[in-house]
Amino acid sequence: MATTGFYGAWWVWPLALVLYGIFRAWYDNWRGPLRAPEIDALMARAAQAPGAQYTDLQVLRRFMETDDGKEFVMCNLVRLHPHEVAHPVTGKMHSARAMVQMYFSGFVPALVRAGGHPMMVMRQAGGYIDAWNTPPDPGWSIVGMVRYRSRRDMMVLATNQRFFDVHPLKIAAIAQTFSIPTQHVFGLAIRPRTGVALILVLAAALMHLASLLA
Repeated sequence: MATTGFYGAWWVWPLALVLYGIFRAWYDNWRGPLRAPEIDALMARAAQAPGAQYTDLQVLRRFMETDDGKEFVMCNLVRLHPHEVAHPVTGKMHSARAMVQMYFSGFVPALVRAGGHPMMVMRQAGGYIDAWNTPPDPGWSIVGMVRYRSRRDMMVLATNQRFFDVHPLKIAAIAQTFSIPTQHVFGLAIRPRTGVALILVLAAALMHLASLLA
């Protein structure tokens, strides 16, 4: 389908707008903050999750109760085991890095379906340069940042049976870790809402121009 002439393929612009609307419908939280009954139900599930012994449930509840309905980024510092570890189901030995990759192969598809995505993963390149009143550097392996559409989405994902199935891989691979929820204040990197809009505008402009020159 193509409409040539003076206006060219004008239809690419409403199409781009519709595609951006679909993206925002998936990427944004439209359900608002968590409600008290949801928090109670999700916290009950979280208490039964694999690795619940490593979670401060009181801190987690406060994070749920102060939900503002906005996106957030979980910052994770991770120290992997330096030796091979046993697969929690098969018992086969793997490197800790390979075990984490198995975990992410099961976790990331569910994360993306829930409007989240990894933002960046970085390896440690040196020891602490500045440190105030902190324990010695344990030898962090990875710093990872994961974007969640909302606190609800994080909790629904973390209390899903599929997450229960793959979480033991993470526990087996990681010797030490902590996670801090954060929210964006300032940054020079293009964020997905802007990036997707620019890509769609560029694609529509190129298609429109090509139709005019055809």
